[in-house]
Amino acid sequence: MTATVPRVCITEKAKEVIDRLRKQYGSELMFHQSGGCCDGSAPMCFEKGDFKIGSQDIWMGKVYGCDFFMNADQFDYWKHTQLTLDTTPGRGSSFSLEIPLGIRFLIRSRLYTEEELTRLSPVKTGEELLEEGLI
Repeated sequence: MTATVPRVCITEKAKEVIDRLRKQYGSELMFHQSGGCCDGSAPMCFEKGDFKIGSQDIWMGKVYGCDFFMNADQFDYWKHTQLTLDTTPGRGSSFSLEIPLGIRFLIRSRLYTEEELTRLSPVKTGEELLEEGLI
């Protein structure tokens, strides 16, 4: 069986920030990338359940134990790229949990190879997750 290719990866720096946020908030975390206001297409980190997922959101999988969602319109642009969650110094202008730490999450990306495109991990719509009672 050939392994699936993850849609979202993570750097060690981003893992350290998630660990710090988990310790601070004591809860599960999630990410959402909207492509709208508040830092444009920057991924935003929330306590799980603090951001309401809707039918126009796509679940792209888990990254370091956190659900990662993207607005369907954004996903249409990014579906051919592997995303890597990273951090950078500086305050973003969003509601993301890391902002008070003086850093922000960002996405780095690369195009999938033709072979990888045949092995991508599956996605689910927010509507499917709502129907399944998973969110």
